[in-house]
Amino acid sequence: MRSYLSLLLLFLLILSNCKNSTSPNDGEDLNGYNETGFFKTDGTLILNRQGEAVQIKGFGLGGWLLPEGYMFNITHPAGEGATEIYEQIERVLGAADTKEWIKQFRDNFVTEEDIKTMKEWGADHIRVPFHYNLFYDIDKGEFIDEGFDRIDELLIWCKRNRVDVILDMHAAPGAQSDGPIADSDGTARFWTESDTYWPITIKIWEKLANRYKNETIIIGYDLLNEPVTPSPYSNIDLAKFYSQIIPAVRKIDKNHILFIEGNYYATTFDHLMPPMDDNMVYAFHKYWNETDQGTIQYLVNISNQYNVPLWLGESGENSNPWFYETIALMEANNIGWNWWTHKKLETITAPFSAPSNSGYDAVLAYWKGEGPAPSAQEAKDGLFKMVEDLKSENCDFRPDVVASLFSPTFGSENEPYTELTIPGQIDAVLYDIGYEGVSYHDSEYKRVSSNNNQNTGNNGWSFRNDGVDIERSDDPRTEYNIGWTDDGEWLEYTVTITAGTYNMEARVASPNGQGSIRLFLDDTEIIETTYVPSTGGYQNWQQMELGSYTFPAGTHILKVAFPNGGFNFSKLLIE
Repeated sequence: MRSYLSLLLLFLLILSNCKNSTSPNDGEDLNGYNETGFFKTDGTLILNRQGEAVQIKGFGLGGWLLPEGYMFNITHPAGEGATEIYEQIERVLGAADTKEWIKQFRDNFVTEEDIKTMKEWGADHIRVPFHYNLFYDIDKGEFIDEGFDRIDELLIWCKRNRVDVILDMHAAPGAQSDGPIADSDGTARFWTESDTYWPITIKIWEKLANRYKNETIIIGYDLLNEPVTPSPYSNIDLAKFYSQIIPAVRKIDKNHILFIEGNYYATTFDHLMPPMDDNMVYAFHKYWNETDQGTIQYLVNISNQYNVPLWLGESGENSNPWFYETIALMEANNIGWNWWTHKKLETITAPFSAPSNSGYDAVLAYWKGEGPAPSAQEAKDGLFKMVEDLKSENCDFRPDVVASLFSPTFGSENEPYTELTIPGQIDAVLYDIGYEGVSYHDSEYKRVSSNNNQNTGNNGWSFRNDGVDIERSDDPRTEYNIGWTDDGEWLEYTVTITAGTYNMEARVASPNGQGSIRLFLDDTEIIETTYVPSTGGYQNWQQMELGSYTFPAGTHILKVAFPNGGFNFSKLLIE
């Protein structure tokens, strides 16, 4: 009997060891994925699993595992950090419904369909920003299986769709900055109480490294997102933290690249040189500045001096021309990039825009002190409707954003926004996709500053993310109109024409009769300058006669030019 029990125990021990040494995804349908190598660095280059130099291009899954208030229209005084958001929801839903809401939020915000779609757009990797408490209960001192299970599921999706992964600790224990993006209570305790919070952070990364050290779909680990040291702390303290966590991770995982972010929102790298590892990348972020070489030259100098790759780990939030110019800047310097983010609520700056609803809006107004408390049922319906609409199939798709990031012809050729025909009615906002001067001309086309009073992108902040100014319209014939028109601006539309002679009219609105319209077909004038009548207001709409023209058959470019601005334009009717 003793011999039998000994053999049984030995068998169970061997089985346990085998189980622990396998991938968390073993046994799943991985669509033929069988990669064995890992991404590596080689001088200033990042190499893929086949040893080829690559410029990685992808999206961050911002908001998914760490909701940031601004992404869901939650602003002060409501509180924008993840903990504050969950606490507010619990006050209106109760604990049980809040738990279910969080589950549905995570289930719906990112699905395998999102991964597949991003791959189709042109992304080759995703960055996964997570809150440390997805994996670890700091009060109980225990790890949380559900967090690891969710990442395991994500890795399966990514393997099936050949999308690589970078794990990013976006909110560290104690909070690495004093802002809501780190889920801070207002104090960056990661720095002020480092004896407490650094060991916990290292413990979590050790657990992650141990679990995922053999996962080839993972490019690497972004160890600390956007650290911001409060006075009197500095980059010296950030270097001290890295000097502790890098050896701890490397003791377990020698396979994956380590992405090292600089201080002050990943912009300054003093005291982080020379590199602390031979398989690391300096990860920087770029927001709200110009798109010229001077804005990144100091980083290029670091890369060249220390023979270490660079990676733009976050960028976005600006306008399409800024996106395009920034991507071109990265291409010119052979720097990979990751865009923030693939989905937000009621946005024009991300590919997917999730809709809001009246119940959710009522909850937001209550939180901000701008409305009465909604009934319990109204709050529940609104909040759960919001998370249902986070599914990509319920979102509005912004093809112009995707084109500005991935289209090789965005800066040189018109691409139809949608199919337009003549005869027919053409909504003004359906002009072609392309860069400023390619598919449109606007006098203030690029949003650089985060100050809305200095906004030079889309002043109406609706429908598209170009320089063209678009707003919601009171015109009963359409949903949006072009506004804030200036002298010399123009729009181009790719049209498929059935040959014939057609009359042309434009729907316009002008408080004082300013403005004029001129039409071209393939750069040939077909309607001479015609002046816009006074309609009594920017949302008082009339149809103005433009004249007639005998159109040739085929695909052509129709240009609508504004020799004089100062009016609104919603639709062109050619019938």
